[in-house]
Amino acid sequence: MSNIEVLIKALPKVEQHIHIVGATRPDTLLWLVEEGGLKRPFKTVKDVRRYFRYNDFPHFINVYKTVFKCITREDQFERITYEMLEDDARCNVRYVEASFSAPDHVRQGLDYPLLLDAINRGVSQAQRDFNILCNLRIDLVRNYGPNMAMQVLDWIEEKRENVVSVDIGGSEERFPPKPFGRVYQRAREMGLHLVAHAGEAAGPESIWDAINYLNVEHIGHGVTAKQSPKLVSHLLQQGIVLEMCPTSNVKTGAVASLSRHPIRELFEKGVTVTVNTDDPSMFNTSMDNEYLQLHRHLGFTVPELFQLTVSALDSSFMGETQKTQMRESFVKDYQQLMDNGHEH
Repeated sequence: MSNIEVLIKALPKVEQHIHIVGATRPDTLLWLVEEGGLKRPFKTVKDVRRYFRYNDFPHFINVYKTVFKCITREDQFERITYEMLEDDARCNVRYVEASFSAPDHVRQGLDYPLLLDAINRGVSQAQRDFNILCNLRIDLVRNYGPNMAMQVLDWIEEKRENVVSVDIGGSEERFPPKPFGRVYQRAREMGLHLVAHAGEAAGPESIWDAINYLNVEHIGHGVTAKQSPKLVSHLLQQGIVLEMCPTSNVKTGAVASLSRHPIRELFEKGVTVTVNTDDPSMFNTSMDNEYLQLHRHLGFTVPELFQLTVSALDSSFMGETQKTQMRESFVKDYQQLMDNGHEH
């Protein structure tokens, strides 16, 4: 491994866009199948890896559904969450905002308060073991419509430990943002941060709608933003963050290849972009890999990668005091790495 690659792996990192279910390790998925006495199209880790290959975005969504249906007990989330944070900690990720699609599991007969407790046990244990911090984002899942989303806000109002934001994932083309306007207004009144998946499987109009109707602070993905110069300058003026997931976008066919991913162009224009794994197990990636791919295919230098880290930290939904402390430690670590005779 080259000197620069060692350096990239050593950089402190922040992950803003990761789905807990999509981080389920292949061997843990097999454990879930066994625990639940389920019939599934995979028997070995090799089978799972083969199963995690996608023709397009709708195919990916179907595979994702198969995976979340393997979770048959609330307490299984403790292990999945803990392992997700362990994997991130191995990449020197210090802070994570992890997404949990609550309605998917409640519709399968599981209990929201017990699910949240199990996730938070995994979070606490990982913090003790790896010194990694994690807050939660609840994905309202657009496919179930705005009424269900309102119901999810009721659950959050009742029980909210570590929940800092809401999002809508799911089938973007079939379920546009506009009908969720009132849901997002209420979420904002509850003091939650606002995020929406947009511009991943649909064009720039989907991003405009998320901004105009939902007043989002962050856009999940946003790869089609570059098709609209007017949108790019609006993102820039308003400081709206694009949580980008390069490997994910290549694997689902949202972009043709890593070298054609818009993250470089948007970064150079000054848009706040962050880099994330999305569903690391399902896309066979990690935060180290994302950083390395940006370096190899899009020419990101170590200082530019560190800039992505700082952008992710500054635009995260962590409390200001914690943020300031973490920023100081990141800068210190970075300077130390650079002073140790590594190349720039």
